[in-house]
Amino acid sequence: MARHRHHEGAGPSQRQLRVGELIRRTLSDVLNRGDIHDPELNAMSITVGEVQTSPDLKVAVAYVLPLGGQGREEALEALRRNKHELRRAVSKAVTLKYSPELRFRIDETFDRLDDTRRLFSEEKVRRDVEAPDE
Repeated sequence: MARHRHHEGAGPSQRQLRVGELIRRTLSDVLNRGDIHDPELNAMSITVGEVQTSPDLKVAVAYVLPLGGQGREEALEALRRNKHELRRAVSKAVTLKYSPELRFRIDETFDRLDDTRRLFSEEKVRRDVEAPDE
């Protein structure tokens, strides 16, 4: 009998993490190689930062960011327009009972990293950080 984790607050299972990483790697490879038959998508350089899967592995959310953070809406539009072809590429590479539905979101973690870097570069903050303990 399989044990299911139903309690709230439980993070993703090892299987979800493993499958998410496989899908992330596959999407990255497919986008880097320009395997999709869409010149507009192939002209973009898109980073796939993370892929999170639902517990049943039927939905995979890919967190992406175009190079330099420019053209976010265009990148999302191009990915969504090609999601069936991307899904086929994923299902060829990742053996699952069901090919997951792909959803795309902008990866905001890069923005937060930039904000943090900017914060640390401010003179007052740098002085506080570098100040020896009194």
